[in-house]
Amino acid sequence: MKKKVKNAASSDSPAKVSTLSIDIGGTGLKASVLDRTGKMLVDRVRVATPYPCTPKILLKALADLIAPLPPFDRISVGFPGVIRDGRTLTAPHFSERPWCNFPLAAALSKRFGKPVRLLNDAEVQGFGIVKGRGLEVVLTLGTGAGTAVFRDGVLMPHLELAQHPIHLNKTYNDYIGSEALLRDGAKKWSHHVHKTIKILNSLLHYDQLYLGGGNGNKIIRPPRDVKIVSNQAGITGGIRLWDADVEWAFCKRAIAARRRGRTPKLGQN
Repeated sequence: MKKKVKNAASSDSPAKVSTLSIDIGGTGLKASVLDRTGKMLVDRVRVATPYPCTPKILLKALADLIAPLPPFDRISVGFPGVIRDGRTLTAPHFSERPWCNFPLAAALSKRFGKPVRLLNDAEVQGFGIVKGRGLEVVLTLGTGAGTAVFRDGVLMPHLELAQHPIHLNKTYNDYIGSEALLRDGAKKWSHHVHKTIKILNSLLHYDQLYLGGGNGNKIIRPPRDVKIVSNQAGITGGIRLWDADVEWAFCKRAIAARRRGRTPKLGQN
């Protein structure tokens, strides 16, 4: 009689399997441990993001951050930049050069001895928000602007709109990021957010737009067809990185990386 073997990294994981979910932001590092349903087992912990923020400094800060948290079996991470095959290609809020092509997933896996899944932070938040119906777009408003696009619940290729020009020589980060809110005030900043939303709708013709991030609830008179969502999704969305359908997408990228002659190390898928 054959024994049925369960994959600990799937949505059928035993109830005891827990996930450390980390949200790396431009102003704060946040983390909690989730049960198999995505519910936080403890209140999230938070510390200010250190600057300068090199990979070595960030790894040390994350180790200190999660020290008081309960044990975990795997790790989900959201990072504010473009991610490919467990590597950071950009880090617009940090020093770009040390982060160019840095194997963050592998480094975290080596540091903590657990498998790691790494995505852009807006994408992780999106997994904690989207309903899986039609074209859904997530716009996160924090230190900068993050975007994620889902079609029927499936994550689409990442669009780094935060670095795209939107007004004169200003990028989305410059136009609706935290510095713009502090410099221009809530009224003018909100006007810019409204303009950005119109541009996104013209570009993507989405069915639903969600506003998240630390400043997501600061917009004055948000459009009626826009939903303001909790920033907690940046943590709770981490559970979805281990769902069977999402896991398959990670596996496909790992296979493609091997075919290109670059075998991902532990936790880099």
